[in-house]
Amino acid sequence: MTAIQECTWVAVCPLEAVPLGAGVAALLPDGTQVAIFRTEESVYALSNVDPFSGAAVLSRGILGDRGGVPVVASPMHKQCFELATGQCLDDPEVRVAAYPVRIADGTVEVGGP
Repeated sequence: MTAIQECTWVAVCPLEAVPLGAGVAALLPDGTQVAIFRTEESVYALSNVDPFSGAAVLSRGILGDRGGVPVVASPMHKQCFELATGQCLDDPEVRVAAYPVRIADGTVEVGGP
């Protein structure tokens, strides 16, 4: 049986600060930059750093879907990353960190170890 690791939840911003169909950048207490995205169905959190360019720009990417899978396209080179997992759909060898996210009392919270 696998042990389930508990999350430490960090309040990031009010939900209304994340525009529907877009993303915002946030800084976690440990200095990690995350991109928070809001779609009609859910809120997601990924690393904000584009692994192809090294720039912290994913929060400014374009939201969409590929075959029904919600994605963000990097504003730098247009690679698409699955919002739920961080997997790059254009290069199976590449992935960005995906973080658990929840809404508590109207506040977006990101989970970490």
